[in-house]
Amino acid sequence: MKNLIAAVTTILALWGAYVIYSSDKEVDKIGYIKQTIAQSEKTVQVNSTVTPVTKKEPSQEQPSKEDIDKAQAKKKKELEDKLKALKNKAGNMAAFKVSPLYKQKCSSCHGVNGGGIIGPKLIGKSSQEVLKDLTDFKSGARKNYVMYGLLNKMTDEQLKALADEIGTFAEKLKAQQ
Repeated sequence: MKNLIAAVTTILALWGAYVIYSSDKEVDKIGYIKQTIAQSEKTVQVNSTVTPVTKKEPSQEQPSKEDIDKAQAKKKKELEDKLKALKNKAGNMAAFKVSPLYKQKCSSCHGVNGGGIIGPKLIGKSSQEVLKDLTDFKSGARKNYVMYGLLNKMTDEQLKALADEIGTFAEKLKAQQ
């Protein structure tokens, strides 16, 4: 048993010596790093004279209130022209009033006032022509799955009311202009 205790003590002593040796090695590394940093430091000499910065006066005089007003009026006119062009390009959504049924079923493809977006233009068609087209779409005589999907649940009275409304679009547009 004494031999076993002596062996364990010897192993622990050797292990302790190894730990101390490793720690010394790390300390040497830290010392080497400090020495390298000290050698790489360079001093920079800064010139202590300061040159004052002077503000240059603008070469032109300040604009008058009239000039500012003219520039603002010009900008306002440009913005109004751009807005007007945008409204013309997008179509005047308030050209005339349409029914909620038309808005729900037709306006996303044919435009708010029948001017046509991705669907054909409806302005200028007679109510009889529109009613025939609508009934053909609903019956399947004319193939268009989008139109069929929109019209298949509508009654004949709703189709007639929609056709009559679309037939008046040209007159309503002329009255607005």
